[in-house]
Amino acid sequence: MTEDIHFHPTPDAGEGELSSVLQATLPLLSQLLEAVPARVVVIDVGERLVWANQEFFRFTRLHPKQVLTQRISRIIGEAAYASYTAVRPRLASGQTVAWEGWTELAGMGRRYMREHLVPVDLRGGVPQATVVMSLDLTELKKRDAELSAKVAELEATEALKSSIFDNAMAALVSTDETGHIVEFNPAAVTMFGIVREQALGRSVADVMIPPRLREAHNAGMARVTAGGEQRLMGRRIEMTALRADGSEFPIEMLLWRTAVGNQTFYTASLFDLSEREAAHSQIERQREALRQSEKLTAMGSLLAGVAHELNNPLSIVMGRAALLAEKLSDNPLAADAQRIHEAAERCGRIVRTFLNMARSRPANRSEVALNDLATAAIDMLGYVLRSHGIAVTLDLLPGLPPVKADADQIGQIVLNLIVNAQQALGARDHGRRLTVSTGVAPMTDGDRRRTPRVWMRVRDNGPGIAPELRERVFEPFFTTKSEGVGTGLGLAVSRSIAREHGGELTVQDDGAGACFCLQMPVSGEPEATETEPVPLADANEISARLLVVDDEPEIAELIGEMLAGAGYEVMTAESGAVALAMLAEARFDAIVSDLHMPELDGAGLWREVKRTHPALARRMLFVTGDTLSPTARQFLDEARCDRLNKPFAKAELLARVAALLQG
Repeated sequence: MTEDIHFHPTPDAGEGELSSVLQATLPLLSQLLEAVPARVVVIDVGERLVWANQEFFRFTRLHPKQVLTQRISRIIGEAAYASYTAVRPRLASGQTVAWEGWTELAGMGRRYMREHLVPVDLRGGVPQATVVMSLDLTELKKRDAELSAKVAELEATEALKSSIFDNAMAALVSTDETGHIVEFNPAAVTMFGIVREQALGRSVADVMIPPRLREAHNAGMARVTAGGEQRLMGRRIEMTALRADGSEFPIEMLLWRTAVGNQTFYTASLFDLSEREAAHSQIERQREALRQSEKLTAMGSLLAGVAHELNNPLSIVMGRAALLAEKLSDNPLAADAQRIHEAAERCGRIVRTFLNMARSRPANRSEVALNDLATAAIDMLGYVLRSHGIAVTLDLLPGLPPVKADADQIGQIVLNLIVNAQQALGARDHGRRLTVSTGVAPMTDGDRRRTPRVWMRVRDNGPGIAPELRERVFEPFFTTKSEGVGTGLGLAVSRSIAREHGGELTVQDDGAGACFCLQMPVSGEPEATETEPVPLADANEISARLLVVDDEPEIAELIGEMLAGAGYEVMTAESGAVALAMLAEARFDAIVSDLHMPELDGAGLWREVKRTHPALARRMLFVTGDTLSPTARQFLDEARCDRLNKPFAKAELLARVAALLQG
């Protein structure tokens, strides 16, 4: 209870005695105070109740004989009486006191009261009695508390619903009955590429429906508004949607109707099916590739059988031609016998090429002449090239150093390149040209290669390859050919073989047509990448203190050992939360952190470091084992931090850290 009190006792007044003025005015006061819609009592200087209105007796359910002339402490109880002690001096000085609050009344329990205490009949500034007017607001206060609890409950419910709506993985879009957007959650913002403020109030057809489908959508909305059949309600439906950039994409939609008072709203739960469709297409391409592979395997088996059968008669033809040439050494017919022998030998090379293609065996590396592989491939495809009107030019460097490689695998690369060129030239009506050339790559003064490299170029004057597709043509199952012509695996397999031999297969800008270049070291092995040695710090002088953060203990330990070996002082943390705790206790010069971690990931760690240690946030290196998803790329662009892809070499890690500290 606040500063509250009822009455003031006057020591020199007789108990139960009222002043003559008060006695004279009581009849008038009684009439006035009986009309007051509150409980009114009069207390004399002896703290006795000398008068009360009927509202007081109704409230207390007491009879006048029970309370009149009784001390107020007996009526309201000692606990309530004691709470008035603090303000009695104010009443004694003639001040009116008003208070409101909870109190414990005898026989009534805990009540919420509002009271005004007015000192009256002042004699020499000293009141002779106190008029107390009380209102019991207990029920009103309880209802107010219940209402507040209900409001809080509703607010909590609304907050929960809003949280679910805002954090739902599905895009949720609500419209009124006219089709105008009233809610647009963050997932919808991400899916459609338009901010919420720009979507609200606009027609859902303008925001999400492709122009070619809007007429049908508007017709459906008009039918539903008119009370017609609601065909889409409660059903999962696949349809095409529109992004803000104008691109179309497949979605799955579930639509439901909600009535709020006299208003009707429609909410759609939307799922982007782009990844599912892409995966489905990928599976279909792989199935087709498998079917093609099975057909090629069957054809290879057949080809191998035919080649073996041809070897016997070819051996006879070649042998007899050689004998005939010897016998006719001085006869003009010897030249004819020699031509027969050369033709049979050419057939033999073609058969060997067939067998090498059909044979399945472990890689067998030996010295291989690229010039011979090019000649054999042209011989094998000679008829096809001639029948398509393709003029072939062989520009082969004499004395080209042999390459230590698997002849069958490198021959497969050469054959793939020539077949691709032949198919590309089909787009030209005439003047089809194919050139196969070889050479040795020059070595400059600053070249660190240990062995020379040889190259082969297959150039055609076909339509060429668009610059934006020059890397994609090496992706598995990607092809620029028409359906049924290719599987999209040839170039991907060819580049893989080239790299296994330490080489590379690239597309070069030839101005007209396409030019594929195969470059390989003579050794046939990948050359070790030489890097500048990273100077180690003096053991007695630590160059920098680094914090390594990774939820994989083995990775953190590995990085720590690499850095410690270079002279850095290293501490490790198994999570972003532990890293923050360590940052609060110690100083670090740079941080090497994993990007993907449970709970507090690398991005969250960077944001906390930026908030608490702004300078250190610019010296963070993120290690990632994925191919940088769009989310990761977006974060790294925002943070402007360097990254290191797993797996990595020690020299690469030390170089990145050194650059980080210097920068």
